[in-house]
Amino acid sequence: MNNTENNAILSLHNITRIYKQGGQDLQILRGANLSLYPGRLTALTGPSGAGKTTLLNVAGLLERPTSGDMTIRGKSIARTSMSERTKMRRKHIGFVFQFHRLLPEFSALENVMIPQMLTGLAQDEATKRAEQLLDMVGLSARAHHRPGLLSGGEQQRVAIARAVANAPDILLADEPTGNLDPHTAASVFAHLKTIVQATDTAALIVTHNTQLAEQMDDILELQDGLIQKVDK
Repeated sequence: MNNTENNAILSLHNITRIYKQGGQDLQILRGANLSLYPGRLTALTGPSGAGKTTLLNVAGLLERPTSGDMTIRGKSIARTSMSERTKMRRKHIGFVFQFHRLLPEFSALENVMIPQMLTGLAQDEATKRAEQLLDMVGLSARAHHRPGLLSGGEQQRVAIARAVANAPDILLADEPTGNLDPHTAASVFAHLKTIVQATDTAALIVTHNTQLAEQMDDILELQDGLIQKVDK
């Protein structure tokens, strides 16, 4: 694929983010730029405290940048209202966190069904799609188990299936394998990669795991509030 600005699903343009702290300005992002493309995994690396989570929050429409612009499928969202941003987030963006945040009283299948039913999808269709996604992450046999009966890696695979249940264009993941041992982390990442490529999703994945980062299509480093591409 020829990755140009024209086919980027998400682009950040000269993004800054400044917080007020003790009456002073604390600048985290100083003009960050990035573009995400369908079916590609992009690793976001950088030292602790560099602002990686802040960047994810901006990209995920959870925080407004102090300045700069964002586009999703070419549409600028710089001046969109809070309600419009919420609608766009629900439509376009899926999240995977370091902690899976599954609903403990529901089965793996139900955890993947619920986001779909909240958007109005019929139960039969939600069930069918949830079964397909759980099969993609190798959990068909565990579909009716509650999270407490699943291993940490299995729980995180359910969280990945849930994140893409509504077919988002963009998947944002914050250290999705950070709590897992190396073998389990590699397994979870392999399933994440399979889903991203199969669904043509654009993925931005924060990680400190250099081995996982090297398996992604692109590696970006956030340092001193700016993003640089890392040569592989």
